[in-house]
Amino acid sequence: MDKVIEIRNCSAAYGDNKVLRRVSLDIERGEFVVIIGPSGCGKTTLLKMINGLVSPAEGEVLVDGRRLADCDLVALRRRIGYAVQGAKLFPHMTVADNICYVPGLDRKLSAEEKESLTRRMLELTELPMELASRFPGQLSGGQKQRVGIARAMAAEPDILLMDEPFGAVDEITRKTLQAELSALQKKTGITVVFITHDIGEAFVLGSRILVMKEGVIWQQGTKEALLGTPRDEFVRRLISAGNALYGGAGI
Repeated sequence: MDKVIEIRNCSAAYGDNKVLRRVSLDIERGEFVVIIGPSGCGKTTLLKMINGLVSPAEGEVLVDGRRLADCDLVALRRRIGYAVQGAKLFPHMTVADNICYVPGLDRKLSAEEKESLTRRMLELTELPMELASRFPGQLSGGQKQRVGIARAMAAEPDILLMDEPFGAVDEITRKTLQAELSALQKKTGITVVFITHDIGEAFVLGSRILVMKEGVIWQQGTKEALLGTPRDEFVRRLISAGNALYGGAGI
């Protein structure tokens, strides 16, 4: 097994509020892991631990076999793509400048390199090159989200972290983006850790699904395992909500 992420007995708290309770998790290279659970269950904190934005109060996190406590976290984050809800593009930068931002931190890109990188990333996310000179305010919601993914992929990361990236777009666009992301992950083999509130989205995307509750991983497995043997009423309610939105067993 080729473990790319290892979370070992990690806990975290904000003041007196414990948000993670001795969580352990291994993620193998090329997996598409989706984390789902109610607000406040620790999903985003767990995600942020992977790139060192949150440090565990106890336990340790390893990426590619290296303890984050021993790493240059700035350099680490440049090798891990990060995409969030609403894309959070730099509004004063063009699409091309947004896409090239992280690779340009290490060295100044020539005009030719910048154009080539922008073209490759726009093609990868199925966007036309004519958008390169536009600003985020001139894009649709779906276009912004694709540019956010293009920016996250521009440094050719091995890991892509995504925190409800499609939560701010309409349902039709969301389903299109889900299909495109799934195809992109299969094409590149990148390891994806994806947060959602939507069990239907988790079933569509995840090779493994983690259900979180009150700071612990309550149940994990494939779509088929969760549908076939939900742990308890809490998991059954999550699945029922997905059935209502996505049409039953065909989720």
